[in-house]
Amino acid sequence: MQVLKVSVKPKLDRLDQFVSSQIKVLSRSKANKLIKEGFIRVNEASLEPSYKVRKGDKIVVEIPVEKEVSLKAENIPLDFVYEDKDLLVIDKPAGLVTHPTLDHPSGTVVNALLSHLGSFDQESNRPGIVHRLDKNTSGLLVVAKNQDSLEALKEQFKKRVVEKKYLALVGGRVEKEKGEIKGSIQRHPKFKQKFIVGESGKEAVTDYKVVERFSNFTLVELTPKTGRTHQIRVHLSHLGHPIVGDKLYGGKMLLSRQFLHAGELAFVQPTSKKKLKFTSNLPDELKKVLAKL
Repeated sequence: MQVLKVSVKPKLDRLDQFVSSQIKVLSRSKANKLIKEGFIRVNEASLEPSYKVRKGDKIVVEIPVEKEVSLKAENIPLDFVYEDKDLLVIDKPAGLVTHPTLDHPSGTVVNALLSHLGSFDQESNRPGIVHRLDKNTSGLLVVAKNQDSLEALKEQFKKRVVEKKYLALVGGRVEKEKGEIKGSIQRHPKFKQKFIVGESGKEAVTDYKVVERFSNFTLVELTPKTGRTHQIRVHLSHLGHPIVGDKLYGGKMLLSRQFLHAGELAFVQPTSKKKLKFTSNLPDELKKVLAKL
């Protein structure tokens, strides 16, 4: 790992642009990625790639050693909801990571799918992954089986035409029956695994409506209009109602996983152009929590 300190002279370049111009081994896209992952910090804080560099800023750049994640097929049971020649939809359980990383090189959805499919028609360490669910979030996940479908589905997510709905149990009493949570999301300045609402973050919007109220908790349905990392978790925590079981964002620990479930998913099939819609019931462990309340 290489650590470089740069004393900035005045020129309002974007952070990713400035770093790549100063460190020749880094392309702008690589610098962008390192900034988002917290390896490039300005005045000891993690900021967004679009941050405008100012005179006097102290920039620390850590360049981690690149490692390849070796993909292998693993016989991990999955709940398949739908499959055709282009894609498949699974009902992911909590506790299962979506794709391999250096921290989780195996035991993921991708490893399980390699066992089911034999191979992917894609060259990537994240083959088939169009979107992701956090490890401790359960629910519906669409996976592309070939490159054309991957690009078509990604485009639908980019244009915000994919319909997603989640159920979450949150702490406290949400007063309004429905509303919109707006708050740009950025990486936490000190804790790389955490995100916060901040002015220098990326635009994020989540609609919500109350489904049921309990004495000290509220069951809410959520429709994210954007797809930022940890968006729903961050927005609900910012609202003062963190998700039950979400230790990272201050949720009450009534269970060992977060009470967040992706219950509805709708999109257009890339080849037939037919709209597909899927639903998933709450897992038993979440039903038991509601029954106790």
